Amino acid sequence: MMAGNRILHERVALARMAPSRFVRPQQLISSTVRGAKSMSIPAKATLATVGSHAAVRRAIDVRIRFTDGFSTTARVFTFNGLIDGREHLLLALGNWEQYAPNSSQQSVTAPLARLHSECLTGDVFGSERCDCGPQLRESVETIAATGGFLLYLRQEGRGIGLYAKLDAYALQEVGLDTYEANLALGHGEDERDYTEAAQMLDALGIGSVRLLTNNPDKTRQLTALGIDVVEEIPTGVHLTTANARYLTAKRDRTAHTLDISSARTRT
Repeated sequence: MMAGNRILHERVALARMAPSRFVRPQQLISSTVRGAKSMSIPAKATLATVGSHAAVRRAIDVRIRFTDGFSTTARVFTFNGLIDGREHLLLALGNWEQYAPNSSQQSVTAPLARLHSECLTGDVFGSERCDCGPQLRESVETIAATGGFLLYLRQEGRGIGLYAKLDAYALQEVGLDTYEANLALGHGEDERDYTEAAQMLDALGIGSVRLLTNNPDKTRQLTALGIDVVEEIPTGVHLTTANARYLTAKRDRTAHTLDISSARTRT
């Protein structure tokens, strides 16, 4: 057996022996402040108690166009003071100004918002291993129709990075699911921390949202950080023959609200 294949099979065996529970971000949010040592933040800490407020750095209008022809204009916000030092973005879409604290026509409802983790393979290259690209496309149009915010978070591979995600792909090809592959590489199933998302919303004066998500962990973390999630609105189920196993793992291992059995498979 070639050395590379032997290592893959060893990792498959180790992953299947690994315990199903591990420390999740909402149990212990560990973030690195730029120029400082790593700090651990209790999951119930709010931005106010942690003292981790961010500020808008710049805002600029960007015209967005998808491959199917849909286009819209986003007000793209950048920030200073994000706790992990990464370059996350907030895209304000549609009539988002109605949700600004100083708006003369302030809406009585909470804005629609989505936390979208960066996925180069899905968002840019159209990979069908996941549902990230279709979710991004759906979310932009849905939010633009009513006004709200899409937060584009630099969390490739559920927080493990691009190269590690591609390593996980190799493990999936020999039998592991997406979560088992992360564990086999020495990572958690999901290492994403949504503190920066809460910081960005807070910087715009947004204290409550209607969250466009199938992932209950996003609601748990935002709530723990002081953002009131008044409603969860599921995205569509973007099922293909290539991502069926991936979506099933998300439903079964991390309780994503995905009704796969009634979904229509895209070709």
